[in-house]
Amino acid sequence: MILQALVKHYETLAKQGKVSRQGWCQTKVSYALDIDAEGNLLGIISLKQEVERGKKTAYLPQLMEVPEMAARSSGVSANFLCDNSKYLLGIDKDGSGKRVLDCFQAAKEKHETVLAQVQSEAAMAVKNFFQHWEPIKAKENPELIEKWEDITAGGNLVFYVGTQYAHEDACVRNAWEEFLQADGNGEREICLVTGKKSEISRIHNAIRGVQGAQSSGAILVSFNAPSFESYGKEQSFNAPVGKYAMFAYTTALNYLLSQKKYIFMLGDTTILFWAEDGEEVYQDFFMGAMEPTEDNQEILKGVFSNLQAGRGIDVEGIRINPEQKFYILGLAPNAARLSVRFFYQNHFGNILSSIQKHYEQMKIVRPSWDKIEFLGIWRILFETVNQKSKEKKPQPNMAASVFEAVLSGKKYPESLYSNVMIRIRADQGRITRGRAAIIKACLIRNHGKQWTEEGKFVGLNEQCKEAAYVLGREFAVLEAIQEDANPGINATIKDRYFNSACAAPASIFPILLKLKNSHIRKLETGKRIFYEKILTGLQGMIEVEDDRPAAFPRRLSLEEQGMFILGYYHQVQKRFEKKEDK
Repeated sequence: MILQALVKHYETLAKQGKVSRQGWCQTKVSYALDIDAEGNLLGIISLKQEVERGKKTAYLPQLMEVPEMAARSSGVSANFLCDNSKYLLGIDKDGSGKRVLDCFQAAKEKHETVLAQVQSEAAMAVKNFFQHWEPIKAKENPELIEKWEDITAGGNLVFYVGTQYAHEDACVRNAWEEFLQADGNGEREICLVTGKKSEISRIHNAIRGVQGAQSSGAILVSFNAPSFESYGKEQSFNAPVGKYAMFAYTTALNYLLSQKKYIFMLGDTTILFWAEDGEEVYQDFFMGAMEPTEDNQEILKGVFSNLQAGRGIDVEGIRINPEQKFYILGLAPNAARLSVRFFYQNHFGNILSSIQKHYEQMKIVRPSWDKIEFLGIWRILFETVNQKSKEKKPQPNMAASVFEAVLSGKKYPESLYSNVMIRIRADQGRITRGRAAIIKACLIRNHGKQWTEEGKFVGLNEQCKEAAYVLGREFAVLEAIQEDANPGINATIKDRYFNSACAAPASIFPILLKLKNSHIRKLETGKRIFYEKILTGLQGMIEVEDDRPAAFPRRLSLEEQGMFILGYYHQVQKRFEKKEDK
């Protein structure tokens, strides 16, 4: 399913002229070897381009279309007209060892084979170069000595003849494509991606750009041990993918990973996404919807409002098709391979509806300084991280599961709720807007709370009589009494008693009420009456069983502890509400 979607996207990109056709690829090239018709090395041309990186300037290799490059894991395998210094010059940083000379010899044989019948100026120059070049005398060339370290650093090199690159010569290009067709005499089977009988690719091309994976690239489909093989099928013949399908899906995937503005990280997972028709407006809006900023709040509100009302969706004057198929893929590094954390596909309108539902359930009263209405996925996950740790990254599996739950509308992973509760306990009751929002959303979606009506628990719910919620409110009032009685106090009852009060109210609240009596005496009469009235009202809201006076519960379940925290957060926000809003 993943490979089929990528192959289809490749065909869309190819029609738009954004990717290379089969037999060619886009790669980074650092230098060009300037040679004359006799094959003599005239100079080294730098192809690095100046790029602004923040406040600094960097020189990066140029992206060029070159003949398709081999997927190398071990052994010697030469590329045509574009390769590193070992293959094209027979040198590395230490000079010319035996293996390096083997690489040069492999490149020489390949170029002589491909260009055997070609008589163009570029082809003759390349053949003459391989005939006359002696790697062991490379250090005698002043042009190479001057840039030795850069050239042997592993970057790609190409040939430059006269006024053009050798791989741009029409005769050379025809010879390369004829060579590929003639070379296609391998095993033929039914391709699992296209469903057509074709030559099967033994090794798949590397995927570059996944954070944490090898810089040279990692493989998505790979079999290199007997334990992975079955029915006597070795390597990728174990899961037959035709050469065309292999080229198409790897090209599309590498193109998507090169689009840095449409990629973001969740833990160790690289998230990439695309629309079936290749239109970037869908990627732009999806990126903005998952990581909202102050600038796009009104756009999101407008789109979600139109979506809910069944009206057409416009983004800055561009019409969005709700039926457009949209794909999201999460990849994580795994040694020399890639792991698929998740793959999700649906109509774009359905995905937007799931995101809207997520934001609706996460909606909660926020401090006046917090201007962002929609909590992005990264802000949610950041609430589960220890802020004092060096690497502030959420658990990888949890991050991927939360993201998938947002997209599909399924339940959030239980680890999201439990990790937030752990962080609140570890931080001595520090409850942020994000943590309170997560608790509220998990109670609605995962625990089936019967108060899912819109807006009912966005702010303080003064009609709620659930004991845990009321006790959270009561704790907030007791803390407010202490703070009013002792202005500028450094530590409150929250620092010492919050975790215990949240888990075992019966053993803590009697202590807090005794402390309250000491604190409230310091207040003026009006405030004393105000607070006593609130506390009496809250205590009276706790349900009474068998006509007995209300008692504090001995224990609160994990779900009830979430209600306690929610009640505390709402009461605190009500206390600091602006006077003009009251």
